[in-house]
Amino acid sequence: MITGASSGIGEACALWLQDRGYRVFAGVRKNTDAEALKQKSKGHLRPVLLDVMDETSIREAAQFVFSQVSQLDGLVNNAGIAVAGPLEFLPLQELRRVLEVNVVGQVAVTQAFLPLLRKARGRVVLMSSISGRVAAPLMGPYAASKFALEAIGDALRRELGPWGIEVSIIEPGNIQTPIWGKGVAWGEALKQQLPPEAIRLYGRAIDGILNYIRAQDGSGLHPNEVARVVAQALAAARPRTRYVVGRDARAGALLARVLPDRWVDRFIAGRRFGQR
Repeated sequence: MITGASSGIGEACALWLQDRGYRVFAGVRKNTDAEALKQKSKGHLRPVLLDVMDETSIREAAQFVFSQVSQLDGLVNNAGIAVAGPLEFLPLQELRRVLEVNVVGQVAVTQAFLPLLRKARGRVVLMSSISGRVAAPLMGPYAASKFALEAIGDALRRELGPWGIEVSIIEPGNIQTPIWGKGVAWGEALKQQLPPEAIRLYGRAIDGILNYIRAQDGSGLHPNEVARVVAQALAAARPRTRYVVGRDARAGALLARVLPDRWVDRFIAGRRFGQR
């Protein structure tokens, strides 16, 4: 079972796994996305309507999967959104939204599918990010959700260990995925809503991060690179607790581990986003 499978990493995971003989249930929010996935199915992929913010949708998706299989070998919690902006002026409903989708939604889906996973001694894979280790300026909402998901993954792994259910966290860097294009569009819309004081204080930083994201468009790894790692986490006899995907992600993980916080602050401010 894969959430957020309509595009990007989720779709890549669904197609990669079906091509390797897995029977895949691909969670999507819209009927149009379900129809598009059906066109790519080779008989091993079944789209399932699933909105991680809707408890009824989660329950109905779980009931459908329960009706199709007696056990589940893996759950890939991939659904997520990117929200950016200065925390000082960020509308709180937007902070709540990103936490609801990226954290609470993942827990809700995991709860719903754990009975089937327990029967198979299956795997849980959580799609985090290098932002779950290094929080960039103006990316606080997204990073907060990924830091939280890291903690959720650690707690789940230790809680579910007695039943042989492994939990792995995937930490990609820059990946070619629509989430960032949507994030840029949202950031541009946010700029129009911010008060003049916010633009005076943060305008340069906002433009810097939006330009950085645009510059990365198309330059990241193909989502299949993440799908390949997800497949490893599902199939390995003893999967890693964390998989870092991409050279930029490995560099970020190294910075977070070995450099003092103030050095990381200066590196990010001076080299990535053009802040003072």
